[in-house]
Amino acid sequence: MGIDIGGTKVAAGVVDVYGNILAEARRDTPGHDPRHVEAVIAELVTELSRGYRIRSVGIGAAGWMDLTNGTVLFSPHLAWRNEPLRHNLERILRRRVTVVNDADAAAWAEWRFGAGQGETRLVCITLGTGIGGAMVMDGALERGRFGVAGEFGHQIIVPQGHRCECGNRGCWEQYASGNALGREARELATANSPVAQALLREVDGDPQRITGAVVTKLALEGDPASRELVDDVGQWLGLGLANLAAALDPGTFVVGGGLGAAGDVLLEPARRAFARNLTGRGFRPAARVEAAALGPSAGLVGAADLSRLSPRLSRGRAGRI
Repeated sequence: MGIDIGGTKVAAGVVDVYGNILAEARRDTPGHDPRHVEAVIAELVTELSRGYRIRSVGIGAAGWMDLTNGTVLFSPHLAWRNEPLRHNLERILRRRVTVVNDADAAAWAEWRFGAGQGETRLVCITLGTGIGGAMVMDGALERGRFGVAGEFGHQIIVPQGHRCECGNRGCWEQYASGNALGREARELATANSPVAQALLREVDGDPQRITGAVVTKLALEGDPASRELVDDVGQWLGLGLANLAAALDPGTFVVGGGLGAAGDVLLEPARRAFARNLTGRGFRPAARVEAAALGPSAGLVGAADLSRLSPRLSRGRAGRI
């Protein structure tokens, strides 16, 4: 079973060896209390275990992980600090539990079963509440020297820009995430801009109910203001990808997460901005920028597959897998 813990939802699924989801359930993330989140996970495991023999559970959670001890060191959106997640869940679930970064889980799923199959240098970007990132290099998850690589959303892209939950200002995820999209739309609607009327109708006139998901829905339906807002986020996305290409030189970027549902409405401006800002453009090969094939389910699929294939990850082998 795979569990994907996000800033707004907890998704769970029973996954077979081919990456197919056999059963699935979701719950809202119950605030920032780790005990409440663990209770929701236990509820989901109990619900989905009916009719299946679950040997292991993979947990994908946002934040920095101590893979040796299965501890969430820091999660900006869940307010977890040194949370012994694996220990607590193994006690509750009485099953082997693997804890990984949620973006690592999504990247692994896309490399194994999705848009990254066959790629030797894959970088996966997950756009949701924030921005997650992960790398699969030569068939191995690359976690860096201290196991916290891939926090691409916290590269500072606008010095002294918007305050981020991580404590810094101007992080990439403050400009190219679902939260950023919702914030920009709320500002537009709060000003009662004439171009925001479709947004206001969608939320019965309450600007505070506008989220990135609402804007994405309207953009896909053709609302001009929503498309413009998504286009802006896409341009910030492309700029950040160009920065990553300069450092990592991947063959493929796979873009997923909840905001990835915008598809080419988001990715076309991202590709243009990527090409425009790529270092050495015109004289170097450029990475492909592809939509995630597994959509928002990639995290739980990857977490389940890692729990099946890699018990050593949850038993003291950090870094490469």
